Amino acid sequence: MPISAVDAIAPAFQHTKQQLLQPFRFTQWLRLAFVGFLAGELGSGGCNSNFNVPSTHHPHGSEHFLNTAWPSQFGDHAALLASLIIPLIVLGLGLFVLFLYINSIMRFILFDSIVARECHIRQGWVRRRHNGRRFFVWQLVLTLISAAAFMLLIGIPLLIAWGQGWFNHPGEHLFPLILGGLLLLLLVLAFIVVLAVITVMTKDFVVPQMALEDISAVEGWRRLWVLLKAEKGGYAVYIIMKIALAIAAAIALGIITIIVFLVLLLPIGGLGVAAVLGGKAAGLTWNVNTIALAVVVGCIVLAALIFVASMISVPAIVFFPAYSIYFFAARYPALSALLWPTPPDAPPLPPAPLG
Repeated sequence: MPISAVDAIAPAFQHTKQQLLQPFRFTQWLRLAFVGFLAGELGSGGCNSNFNVPSTHHPHGSEHFLNTAWPSQFGDHAALLASLIIPLIVLGLGLFVLFLYINSIMRFILFDSIVARECHIRQGWVRRRHNGRRFFVWQLVLTLISAAAFMLLIGIPLLIAWGQGWFNHPGEHLFPLILGGLLLLLLVLAFIVVLAVITVMTKDFVVPQMALEDISAVEGWRRLWVLLKAEKGGYAVYIIMKIALAIAAAIALGIITIIVFLVLLLPIGGLGVAAVLGGKAAGLTWNVNTIALAVVVGCIVLAALIFVASMISVPAIVFFPAYSIYFFAARYPALSALLWPTPPDAPPLPPAPLG
């Protein structure tokens, strides 16, 4: 009989404990952190690092360390600024597509790592490129459709309000603006929830079908839809339980991550202060070299913090895929046979000697 979403928690915890601690292997922990980060299992935090350097009003401020005056050529030449922004936008889109492709393959590598209790990145990459490409197409199309739908959802009400002249004299149309804004907010929230559910269902229940039967994401959703209609309550409880577990994990891992970050940032901050004082004594200012150096150092620090956060999040990286696998295995025979293979038949006993 299919186990419930609550019953799947215990085997998922046991699986996580066995895979990570029995025995503990640092290399496996490291690989799972890398795969989990690229597969999108690492929870995002709301930590923002901002710093402000007081600006100077002196016309010749080059003697001040790291003068915050923006290079004059950017302000004087809008075309130069545009020539820098447009390539950055194109580069950002290219990086997004690249990481989406990597994410698609890593999702299957993570699935194999949980099922086999071993993480092999190179072999998994070679083995799962075909499945990953199919999943990449699905994710890319879903992203484009979602972006277009979101733009329509926001744009059509704004065009209607603009056509009615509500923005010309907003004080005379406070009631429709407030009511329309609330309705629009509810629609946006509903849209985000639906999109999140589709994403979770795809990676938890469609990816295993794609991995085990080499089918497309569309065919996997067609089969999943049959299961959803037959057991609406069970899958609804699964979504609720996963949200609750994700919140609990985010709180626990967030507290640990903040503590570790504070411990690590103290010496980093000390080095930063020493660098600022040394640069001030040397008469450094904002220029191409110092900006490039600051960007490189910032990227190194950010990469180190992401690495630490990924290592801390490895238990969650293993638990949540295991939770979905154990829940779905009771409803998907191919996955159940992989988790609990039928033991081979015992060889027949030799005949007893006569006499």
